[in-house]
Amino acid sequence: MKNYNVNRIEKNILKINGLGDNPFWKQAEILTDFTSPWSDLEPGKMEFRSLWDTENIYFSYKVFDNNIHTDRQDDSVDSIGESDRVEIFFRTDENLNPYYCLEIDPTPRIMDFIASPKKRFDFDWNWPENTLTVKSSIKSDYYIVEIAISIQSLKNFNLIKDNIIEAGIFRAKYIKQENKLFEPTWITWVNPKTETPNFHIASSFGKLILG
Repeated sequence: MKNYNVNRIEKNILKINGLGDNPFWKQAEILTDFTSPWSDLEPGKMEFRSLWDTENIYFSYKVFDNNIHTDRQDDSVDSIGESDRVEIFFRTDENLNPYYCLEIDPTPRIMDFIASPKKRFDFDWNWPENTLTVKSSIKSDYYIVEIAISIQSLKNFNLIKDNIIEAGIFRAKYIKQENKLFEPTWITWVNPKTETPNFHIASSFGKLILG
């Protein structure tokens, strides 16, 4: 499994604002090791950062893209699911029973759901109130999504074990085809070695190590 080291900071000094400009982000390791195993297209660069304190874990995605696609029909799961977005999944163990999914578009609309094997998704489930904060911004050639999740909520779901969180880090990029329809390119940190795109599988997860 791939590892990413999450550096620790003092409690309550990082306030996310969706701009990615808080100076404390400089203390985070920058992860750029993302691929699109099922596409010949070279995915645009993405920088992922994470930090933690005793209260929260923080995530920042900086996606370099000057042609962002969002489906704005409504705020439904279907509409978010047809939009460019970043994603992070958390699992209790390799059985994926259950695992927890966050998919966030650049605006930022949140698709949060609990899942179990064979892509059984419960979209009526939501991350507990007051334990998740998301902010974002869109610039001319990139967008940023920042996330703060309470450590206690992760512990309540048994997602932190020996200071390790097993997570998948993903991105969806929608590209307009010749037929005028938008089709997704799927981008991942860990190559799950599947024939067709599939993030909902044990081999797509790595380890976030809380240092």
